[in-house]
Amino acid sequence: MIGALPFLCNAQEESVASRYLDDYSQHVGFTYGANATLNTAYLWRGIYAGSMNIQGGGCVGYGGLYADVWVNLGTDTWAFSKFQPEVDFTFGFARWGLDVNVLFVHSFMCPFFDFGYHPGGGNAIELRAAYTVSSKLPLSFLWSTRVGGSDAYIGTAGDTLRAYSTYIELSYMHPLPYDISVGGCIGVTPWRSLYTSYQGRFAVQNVEVRARKLWGLTEHCGLKLQGTLSINPHLLADDLSSAQWHPLNPGGQSVNANIALGVFLK
Repeated sequence: MIGALPFLCNAQEESVASRYLDDYSQHVGFTYGANATLNTAYLWRGIYAGSMNIQGGGCVGYGGLYADVWVNLGTDTWAFSKFQPEVDFTFGFARWGLDVNVLFVHSFMCPFFDFGYHPGGGNAIELRAAYTVSSKLPLSFLWSTRVGGSDAYIGTAGDTLRAYSTYIELSYMHPLPYDISVGGCIGVTPWRSLYTSYQGRFAVQNVEVRARKLWGLTEHCGLKLQGTLSINPHLLADDLSSAQWHPLNPGGQSVNANIALGVFLK
């Protein structure tokens, strides 16, 4: 599993002032960025993926080509019964508002180059494409499909079938004065996938609302405070029982929230 989509030197992009629709980045040389965040929960595409954690990463790029590493250090639930580290590597190209990349997700429950089928999760490879209109109109579209690793289900004949689990998301963050922004996203899975435990077909997987505040500490460093409320309509029970807080079994909740406090370098 992964957190938010890593994009070209994320810390740099967060501090850019709003501009007009023709504000696509010019050809630039070497770029870099880094960030670290303390989270009350690990929320991933409408799924509760862990309790309190520290997440962070770094990015280097040149002329649109970039490499990104992202790390999660946390536990599975508020019972703190299992430590579940994760590291993701992204290689991509970002220009003119378009970001095309390949992602390698490494779960420490299996060897680094093990891309076999693991019912409880494992390593995975995703192909992703994202497009953002501009910083003046920060409307973004994401398409992400798993093409390798632990992403399969058992067919009626007992054979293992690749699911090509896909997540499609439309998101928007509206800038306000004083470096405050509010927005959210809606995400769906179009066919049988890991997001629905390989049951059913199309499902609305994630509806999120977010609020964010940035503080610039120096020319190259800042702080971020963000609150997120996530609702998974696919998991929401008719009697709303799945909307209740279950601290020892939060994976069964359809309503979750996260407060994140982070620092970014640019």
